[in-house]
Amino acid sequence: MTPYLPVMDWALFAIFLAACGAAATTGAMFMPGAWYRELSKPNWTPPDWVFPITWTVLYLSSAFAAARVAPLEGAAYAMAFWAMQIAFNTLWTPVFFGLHRIRAAFVVMLGLWISVAGTMIAFFQLDLLAGALFVPYLIWVSIAGALNASVWMRNPDEAAKTPV
Repeated sequence: MTPYLPVMDWALFAIFLAACGAAATTGAMFMPGAWYRELSKPNWTPPDWVFPITWTVLYLSSAFAAARVAPLEGAAYAMAFWAMQIAFNTLWTPVFFGLHRIRAAFVVMLGLWISVAGTMIAFFQLDLLAGALFVPYLIWVSIAGALNASVWMRNPDEAAKTPV
């Protein structure tokens, strides 16, 4: 674990932030819309305005953490987990909101949860702050996974449909 604060490589941060921006773009391309509004959701569903604020903070934290860890010796697995989580993150929105595949989105969410947890653990082994920056991400993905599962269970007819 790094016992000091490394000098931030801002170009590296910008590269990771660009990857996060690409993932975030799917949220703009595949908006929840009327289909999602009509689904039965639990009463603990966060209001719509919470999602963009939360994801902005999480993406900034994720890019910052990755920029801290990437140059460190022994960071190969940590960065592989980071790449895996951003790929699953990018995939979930089009599967859920674009294709309306609630069950498939839950499978993607499981991959996202595992990869975020793996990233967090790998980051903690290399840099305490980077690992800590992934704790809120894992909490949020846990909430999102529970919400996805709840929507799946509360809408069995919709979940069974094959999209056009």
